[in-house]
Amino acid sequence: MLELINVNPSSGEPIYRQLSEQIVRLIVGGQLETEQVLPSVRKMAEHLSVNPMTVSRAVQQLVEQGWLERRRGQATRVAKREHSETTSSAQLLKPEVDELVSQAKQLGISRDELMALIDTGW
Repeated sequence: MLELINVNPSSGEPIYRQLSEQIVRLIVGGQLETEQVLPSVRKMAEHLSVNPMTVSRAVQQLVEQGWLERRRGQATRVAKREHSETTSSAQLLKPEVDELVSQAKQLGISRDELMALIDTGW
């Protein structure tokens, strides 16, 4: 799981938010399954070269949102979620797509050109 996560300290977005968003994407995308145990906060912080408090904040946020669960004396794991609550992959990408479309319009890139760029990147 750790190899699927990376953070960019130079990004304007806080590291804890980058981390929590990536974990949600892994859950929604099926790379992290219900009841799967996550590495310890210390191990994640070490792997990402960030402060353990940053990782702890991301994990706590996900616990509060219902994505992860903590049980006393046990490792943090992916929580069981109701199917109706589950966020879709498309919903997670919508803000980024909206931003991409907005930037393309500002740059004068046509829809066809943008689609060609996406196809190239795919």
